[in-house]
Amino acid sequence: MIISCGDALIDFVPATTADGRAALRPVVGGSCLNVAVGLARLEVPTGFVGGISTDLFGRMIAQHAEASGVDLRYATRSADQTTLAFVQHIAGEAQYAFYDAETAAQKWSYRQGGIPFDTIEAVHVGSTTLVHDQGAAETTALIEAARHHATISFDPNCRPNLVTNKVAYAARMDAFAGRADMIKMSDVDFDYLHGGDDYAARAAALLTGSPHLFVVTRGPKGALAWHRSAGAVEVAAPAIEVVDTIGAGDSFQAGLLFALRELGRIRRDDVAGLSAAELRRALSFAVACAAVTCTRPGADPPRRDEMSATWNGLA
Repeated sequence: MIISCGDALIDFVPATTADGRAALRPVVGGSCLNVAVGLARLEVPTGFVGGISTDLFGRMIAQHAEASGVDLRYATRSADQTTLAFVQHIAGEAQYAFYDAETAAQKWSYRQGGIPFDTIEAVHVGSTTLVHDQGAAETTALIEAARHHATISFDPNCRPNLVTNKVAYAARMDAFAGRADMIKMSDVDFDYLHGGDDYAARAAALLTGSPHLFVVTRGPKGALAWHRSAGAVEVAAPAIEVVDTIGAGDSFQAGLLFALRELGRIRRDDVAGLSAAELRRALSFAVACAAVTCTRPGADPPRRDEMSATWNGLA
């Protein structure tokens, strides 16, 4: 099983009513929940760890996750309100306004001994949960319990409008990167955290520590990756007509984890032995998953039957 730990929320995405008026449509989201849904739809046994409310929106989240096959036994259910995010598209990028005070996603807790990590292949962490002190502390505790058994995957998925102290936040993200075995971030996140686009220098620094793999996604420009032994690999993105970019990075992450698992490279020692050809195949599948998500509104990752021909075609 792979576990995704972090945020679950409701995105209010732009829509148009039948009479042509602008409206907002509620869609289940949250980066780490999206990763869990993406993995489960690819038929990987997947669990979610994080806070889910018992309110109306929380029930929507739970129903959506379970309908996709996500195991919620390790989630924290509470009466605290659901995080709400209002989305606007600016220059092709989704911009968010969050309502996230005292919410279930903030106040989840990791119960020591509650997850049998010897049965878990990988744990993915990141996103808005790590902005808050409690969420960051609980995630750190989970990583410390998991890291002797499971591969740790990390995506900061930055949301600058939630950050009140950028220096402290960047230091926190560096600390999580230092605990991870594989790191993925978008070019936008990289620029926010490190300034510019000197990905190779950052990769060189990271790969001297715990991480074996560092990936940067660049939207229509595809993805770049650096691996401690396999070196640098670049793949192009498929040409598509973009409908919505929400959840594209999460679908990429789910596709990457799926591909590594299918290749027998999901465990830490196996990630370390990844070849350049295997890495290229995994990245190519991940960008294909992200591309499918971009062709439809909301965070709607593809299912295995949609992607089987692509995966087999990359053999």
